[in-house]
Amino acid sequence: MLEGLEISEIKYSYVRKNGEVFRFDSNYFLKKFIDDESLIRTRRYSTIKGIGAELKSFGAYSLNNDVHYLESGVPFIRGINMKKGRISFNDMIFIDETANSLLWKSEVKPEMVLLSMSGTIGDVAIASKKWEYPINSNQDIAKIETLGKINPYFLYAFLSSKFGQNYLIREARGSVQQHVFLSQMEQFEIPLLNERFIQSIQSSIEKSDEFQYLAEDLYKNAETLLLETLGLNNFEPSTDGVNVKSYKESFLATGRIDSEYYQKRYDILENHFDSFDRKRIGDFITNPVASGVTPKAGGDDYSDSESGIPFIRAVDLKNGEVTTENFIYIKPEIHNGILKRTQLKKGDVLFSIAGTVGRCSLFDHSFEANINQAVSILRFDDKFIKRLYLIVFFNSEIGKEFVSRYSRQGVQTNLNLAEVADLRVPIIEYTKQKKIAALIEESFRLKKQSEQLLETAKRAVEIAIEEDEEVAIDYINAQVQQLS
Repeated sequence: MLEGLEISEIKYSYVRKNGEVFRFDSNYFLKKFIDDESLIRTRRYSTIKGIGAELKSFGAYSLNNDVHYLESGVPFIRGINMKKGRISFNDMIFIDETANSLLWKSEVKPEMVLLSMSGTIGDVAIASKKWEYPINSNQDIAKIETLGKINPYFLYAFLSSKFGQNYLIREARGSVQQHVFLSQMEQFEIPLLNERFIQSIQSSIEKSDEFQYLAEDLYKNAETLLLETLGLNNFEPSTDGVNVKSYKESFLATGRIDSEYYQKRYDILENHFDSFDRKRIGDFITNPVASGVTPKAGGDDYSDSESGIPFIRAVDLKNGEVTTENFIYIKPEIHNGILKRTQLKKGDVLFSIAGTVGRCSLFDHSFEANINQAVSILRFDDKFIKRLYLIVFFNSEIGKEFVSRYSRQGVQTNLNLAEVADLRVPIIEYTKQKKIAALIEESFRLKKQSEQLLETAKRAVEIAIEEDEEVAIDYINAQVQQLS
């Protein structure tokens, strides 16, 4: 009768802490959690509180009427800014110096370990010494100041490993929104490993950080080269709200009656692009522009990561790449059935046509995948136009400005497939395209190496706990050698 069920037999004394009953929910006593705990306790260990680290979560969800979020100023980190073990500054909001002073308890300092403790629990980052400070954060982010009691890079790697993540899953409380509280985090048990291993972990993470910054610089260099080649590195859109057009120059020529389309800022940009050779997207692609369809939410067409096919949405197109951390999945029969015509091939350029219109990314993966109705496929070879040039163009501020003219406003901003095919992009010299593409290729390569080094650090912590530090050091050295 109990076949297939997991059973853990626990002594009553185990569920008591300091003489008080603290957890009775069955998930807390899953075998994997108990096994993790037992394995850590076979070594020297201490709780975070016992080590002497200081945990803080003071912050603010919103500011009072006298202080507002800004477009620039002191970065204000929220949970959504924590991605893949790092802080993303792309979707950052900002506060002013006055608000930063009021929230002095929640300031982020170099080498603090940051941990999401509400909503999406378990995202971990470490405050880089290369960031420009001051930086602040809201109360969803726990700040762990190690005070020299434990290496912050090791603590970061441990909390990112399966052991740290299982702690957070185990301790999460709440139904509508999950939370982990500081008092719980203080009791996390951390293995006290040897210094040689800990220094290897720190070195891997610092190298990862270095590669990430080099990758970002190369991407910026590619964008700068693009703008310089287009003669638009100092471009500022016109703020003139008046632009007089005759009927012949407007609706009769374009079929558009929305006033947004005829802003002078767009005319200036289009006239500048006309000094270059321009081609319709439809003229250089080898297949018609196509987009997928979206099965009914919560329907039987969806699957899990083990048996399903990645189903790429506009949200998965970021900084020229298709990111994998938020994939949803469809069943193989859907991928090979109603969505067969939008099965992806390595080298496809993906262009978002709904929501945030104009996001452009390279599908550079070897696994099978498909797209939803908010994403279109641009399939072509590099003989005439480099894929990565097109991607940098559309993701640049100039490209976003260009696409915004053609986007139709409504409940959701969108472009139809015919409008995508009709976009006339400026074509610069092929040698310049190749230089831009080379910078982006190197940027992507370094970013991938950066991510691999973070994964190496996490896995090494697991190996050190499961086996020993020397085996883990050998693993780190082998992984680093593969990257060189």
